[in-house]
Amino acid sequence: MKLAIVTAYPPSKVTLNEYAYHLVKSFRQKESITEIVLLTDATPEAKDLNFSEVGCKVTVKECWKFNSYKNLFSVTKAINQTKPDAVLFNLQFMKFGDKKVAAALGLMLPLVCKLKGIPNIVLLHNILEEVDLKSAGFTSNKILQKIYNFIGTSLTKLILKADKVAVTMQKYVNVLEKKYLADNITMIPHGTFEIAEKPSFELPNGPLKVMAFGKFGTYKKVESMIEAVEKVRKSSGLDLEIVIAGTDNPNVPGYLANAQEQYKHVPQLTFTGYVAEEDVATIFNESAVVVFPYTATTGSSGVLHQAGSYGKAVVMPDLGDLALLVKDEGYRGEFFEPTSVDSLANAIEAIVTNDAYRISLGNTNYKAATAFPMERITDMYLEQFETIMVKKNEDVFESATLLDQ
Repeated sequence: MKLAIVTAYPPSKVTLNEYAYHLVKSFRQKESITEIVLLTDATPEAKDLNFSEVGCKVTVKECWKFNSYKNLFSVTKAINQTKPDAVLFNLQFMKFGDKKVAAALGLMLPLVCKLKGIPNIVLLHNILEEVDLKSAGFTSNKILQKIYNFIGTSLTKLILKADKVAVTMQKYVNVLEKKYLADNITMIPHGTFEIAEKPSFELPNGPLKVMAFGKFGTYKKVESMIEAVEKVRKSSGLDLEIVIAGTDNPNVPGYLANAQEQYKHVPQLTFTGYVAEEDVATIFNESAVVVFPYTATTGSSGVLHQAGSYGKAVVMPDLGDLALLVKDEGYRGEFFEPTSVDSLANAIEAIVTNDAYRISLGNTNYKAATAFPMERITDMYLEQFETIMVKKNEDVFESATLLDQ
């Protein structure tokens, strides 16, 4: 199979690029894949194809740009030129832009593949029905929320034109089947990127690092975390370092620079900036606890799976989808009320003051992470592609038989 993947890809700053890297890394090892064609956004730097493992050929074709109105046509042209046997879309609603028309045009691509008869699957990381638009930083205006929901429903209908839509939580399957009467939805878990053979629960000498990882500024806010750790320092007397690992969300440029200026008086506060793939393990391994300073959730959390793969204790907001994911996949952590700095401080303190508890949480999360390695996840996608292809062949045979008659 010559597999095309439509996605953002490192060093892109567009969302889901890291997930794409690990998808490609796993797909390359599959015997049934002869070539991977990456249909990616354009970046000034070369794409990261430095895989240590031997695998199939990877071809990069930069054919779209964030917020470009030409993406529908440029990606279609690239598909025509590369002639893949199947196409996988790595998507969320604002994948191709945060402008309504640009986003909608990009999300028409699965329909284009369907019309061309190319087997295609959309990996949809979130659904608008499960996003709190106010908390997630989209809008607090009730009228605008209704407009967003209408647009979201229309875009979902476009996405559902794909041969198959894969979502990462069973709850999403239930919502889409009930609301849209869709019969082409399947649940494929998020999966875990890298799994350490034996995570080390020992921490380096020096301050205990309390770390948050991601793209910040919308529903991921660092202010409450910084203030909570300051409270824990005073109440426990522990030597704690605050590590903010990652970058601004593309929709909120300058957010972290402003936070860094606002809290420049706070000691042992580190902003790492962009974390290259080869540095991710170090960032996690050196951390005593991973904090999720979220005010909302927009789908399955890649950071939670990463934390689990390194055997880390986590502190999470008591929010619907994240709490449900923890229950469904077997993760454990300390929960806090999203709007309460005191609640967050108590959750952090419960872990950093109790080493046995920290290690117990890390062990549980490692076991949860190992249940769905990316190798297993990509096998599930290949099984879905095989089912689609068999059905298409049967339909062709049936049509030919009818013509003969």
